[in-house]
Amino acid sequence: MNLQDFLTMRHELLLILVAVIVLIGEIFISDKSKHVIINLTIILFLLHTIVGFLPIQEGKLFGGMYQNDLFRATLKNILNVGVFIILLQSSAWIKKEENHGKISEYFILLLSTLVGMYFMISSGDFLMLYLGLELATIPIAALAAFDRHKNNSAEAGIKLILSSALSSGILLFGISMIYGTTGSVYFTEVAANFGKESLQILGFIFFVAGMGFKISLVPFHLWTADVYEGAPINVTSYLSVISKGAAVFIFTIVLYKVFGQIAEMWTILLYVLAVLTMTIGNLFAIRQNNMKRFLAFSSIAQAGFILLGIMGSNAAGVTSVVYFMLIYILTNLGAFGVVSAIANASGKEDMRDYNGLYKTNPKLSLLMTLALFSLAGIPPVAGFFGKFFLFTSVASLNDYKYYILVLIAVLNATISLFYYLRVIKAMFIEPSDNPIPYFKTDTPAKIGLLICVFGVFLVGFVAAIYEAIYQFSSLI
Repeated sequence: MNLQDFLTMRHELLLILVAVIVLIGEIFISDKSKHVIINLTIILFLLHTIVGFLPIQEGKLFGGMYQNDLFRATLKNILNVGVFIILLQSSAWIKKEENHGKISEYFILLLSTLVGMYFMISSGDFLMLYLGLELATIPIAALAAFDRHKNNSAEAGIKLILSSALSSGILLFGISMIYGTTGSVYFTEVAANFGKESLQILGFIFFVAGMGFKISLVPFHLWTADVYEGAPINVTSYLSVISKGAAVFIFTIVLYKVFGQIAEMWTILLYVLAVLTMTIGNLFAIRQNNMKRFLAFSSIAQAGFILLGIMGSNAAGVTSVVYFMLIYILTNLGAFGVVSAIANASGKEDMRDYNGLYKTNPKLSLLMTLALFSLAGIPPVAGFFGKFFLFTSVASLNDYKYYILVLIAVLNATISLFYYLRVIKAMFIEPSDNPIPYFKTDTPAKIGLLICVFGVFLVGFVAAIYEAIYQFSSLI
């Protein structure tokens, strides 16, 4: 393997280099100047994100275990944009006195888990997929328990580890069945030898169940809301968009590339999961008052909508999923950015604390409204176009049962509008004798929120972005 071959792994190598520089900074920068590491990491990651958009070298490494092409590089670049926004939004929180001694740990854990997600997306066999999955999961559990002196944060870490261990066991069990019946773990060889033997189908179902935990599909969502509530807000936003996004991407790739010959079977399975996930996620979201739990169940419901795009079973279906995830990342980070700014300034996370917010913090209220409208799919913001393409994708299958599914999805979108409006009502209509006082958001967080606002409009109105994703998705 020569240097040129290594450049195929450019995303991974550059990210590891950023993490090593942060580690060196931790050693040589004095305690008084530790805040320098925050700006250093943000700048280095920005450079890494920009370099990621340069032309890449396609190819396979390690006998095909690792693959990189334009489509996979695009997926990594989408994740990079989201992580960059999270780094900006984390700035005020990580500067707090309570986090002074663990600034570098936060960034190194965050970058480590992203490396794992890169390997997941570039996996060419189930072994690399599993290794990437574990590399992505273990640092996240440490991040969930980052506020180690808070009981709910420690509880979130433990629950994440337990649910991850269970899902990994189920996933591995499924992979072992697939390997036992096909004689290989490579995607291409499994696809060539995969039939409809009962053991193969059982292995496939275990694989879907294992990935269902990672994407928080119902009934595999278990402790998702508890983990989201207990983890620090910026870690919650990372779990909600980046972790979920990487899992959705690799799940889509594997379904299309490996299990394409049984598409009729997994379409029915996804049909049931989509209905359950959309409906139960929405019904639980209605009852929530804690903003993190509220957004947790909202993200579960959104995962149900994503399954509609996967069922499209063609390039348009993949495009709708990638396009929706890009919008979802920008939109959800906008909402989490506002929640994070308010929590950092006032320590309040309850929806009722948002009463009268518009009078004291109008800009944040408007930004939250924009994000919630996009999540609800109200035109003309980007979320509307994202859902439209998901619905169109599954409706293009031209079968009455998929028309019924679209109808169920529309009804769920209407239900979601109700609970998103609850937050807007609290901010604009509900009176409060003691509203959250005016506060200034720090500059990095402002930049992060502006990127979200700009992105929500740009992705929705610039057709070239959808067309570019369609071209890359055709390569899958």
